[in-house]
Amino acid sequence: MMGWDFGAMLMRVGTSDYASVVSINIFVALLCACIVIGHLLEENRWMNESITALIIGICSGVVILLTSKWRSSHILVFSEDLFFIYLLPPIIFNAGFQVKKKQFFRNFMTIMLFGAVGTLISFFIISIGAIGFFKKMDIGLDINDYLAIGAIFSATDSVCTLQVLNQDETPLLYSLVFGEGVVNDATSVVLFNAIQNFDLGHIDVVIVLQFIGNFFKLFVTSTLLGAVGGLLSAYIIKKLYFGRHSTDREVALMMLMAYLTYMIAELLNLSGILTVFFCGIVMSHYTWHNVTESSRITTKHAFATLSFIAETFLFLYVGMDALDIEKWKFVSDSPGTSIGVSSVLLGMVLVGRAAFVFPLSFLSNLAKKSPNEKIPFKQQITIWWAGLMRGAVSIALAYNQFTRSGHTQIRANAIMITSTITVVLFSTLVFGTITKPLVRLLCARHSGIPSEPTTPKSFLYPLLDNGQGSEVETGAICIPRPSSLRMLLRTPTHTVHHYWRKFDDAFMRPVFGGRGFVPFVPGSPTERSVHGDEN
Repeated sequence: MMGWDFGAMLMRVGTSDYASVVSINIFVALLCACIVIGHLLEENRWMNESITALIIGICSGVVILLTSKWRSSHILVFSEDLFFIYLLPPIIFNAGFQVKKKQFFRNFMTIMLFGAVGTLISFFIISIGAIGFFKKMDIGLDINDYLAIGAIFSATDSVCTLQVLNQDETPLLYSLVFGEGVVNDATSVVLFNAIQNFDLGHIDVVIVLQFIGNFFKLFVTSTLLGAVGGLLSAYIIKKLYFGRHSTDREVALMMLMAYLTYMIAELLNLSGILTVFFCGIVMSHYTWHNVTESSRITTKHAFATLSFIAETFLFLYVGMDALDIEKWKFVSDSPGTSIGVSSVLLGMVLVGRAAFVFPLSFLSNLAKKSPNEKIPFKQQITIWWAGLMRGAVSIALAYNQFTRSGHTQIRANAIMITSTITVVLFSTLVFGTITKPLVRLLCARHSGIPSEPTTPKSFLYPLLDNGQGSEVETGAICIPRPSSLRMLLRTPTHTVHHYWRKFDDAFMRPVFGGRGFVPFVPGSPTERSVHGDEN
């Protein structure tokens, strides 16, 4: 009787405050269990925290199913708004805030090649494959659905790989996997939004050009909005210097300004992912150096903690959602179709990923003169593997396209939702489990070799490096100044870095702050740290 009452209570989530409180308590307890068990399995050869949370979610879903007499596997109801408004911003912002900017911008062109161009190639391959296979299977989708499938399954989830890689041992590989993952998610979401904003029933040259123009417009404006938001926060904190009275205000302002830029981007139908990512990069370069020492420590750990909790929450919920009876009962009469769709999607993900990783790596290596800057074949395999897993972004986009408020009564939509869940589970559990031993096997010989180019250091200062000073002398070596168009064409990244560094030191840092331009308050922790650096 108690079991029946508990199950009935879980089914009434949202209709009773008491039931909601119980559901939240259970979910928080499960989050704690994920953290504890993930810590205990940290050294396990096959497991990581993402897979641990996913398995705990599946086990919890089974228990809830049994308790509710096979009516529901949820204690919370999934919402795309919950994902895009509350869970995704802290994850992406922390990625930008914590990124090692030196490696990220040193490999910026390769990252953009993989993250933007590669995602477009994968999008076209998966979309064409969906049209070719699913039309023959007579599922009942239209052109918008086929293109949406391309965007949904172009969104990678490299969390499992990043948990295994060490950015100090393999800085080039970590930078490429991490940077491509963020740009890839942003590109997929921008593509998805662009598809929804266009009537693709009658495609012609004008529609295609409008689609491409809208895509690049979203990409550029979203990036600029993030940079403006970060600069505004830096200017306000530098001018008012809240730290002289309260470090809490500094931390609160940084959090709220970052979140505000994300929400403004969503309000303007831009890419909130790109906006908050570049806002995090700009804040870490300018704003972070304008606050007190205690605020620096607090913000670093606060952002990382929020991101960690959000990621664990997502994997835990995806595990529960995999057992949602409502979706599966619509495809129970044709399990072969569901399996076939899932198999086709997995195959297209494998092919679409390989179609751009290896060719684009070859092109990137042709443009690199130093052997240490080139991507070895074993690391290309790791990059290919890192992007095979699908996760929360794919789930959220699939819900957005094929359901209304998390529910669907249409067989074709139910097939796509269950197939998406199957692909996410299979790729995360199977591919993710093999990731750790695979990375150790492929990257063992590279772990002790730093991926530092042999090019003079003065030209390698990153676009937003945290280093102090503008240029570094290299002994008796005379470094020519990149003042000609020929130099710009030969070493474009290095030349841009050189001129950006000069512009940053001469104009940006005096206005917006940053290392070397922190506010001076006698006796403050910042003032003491500055004098300590000078000594």
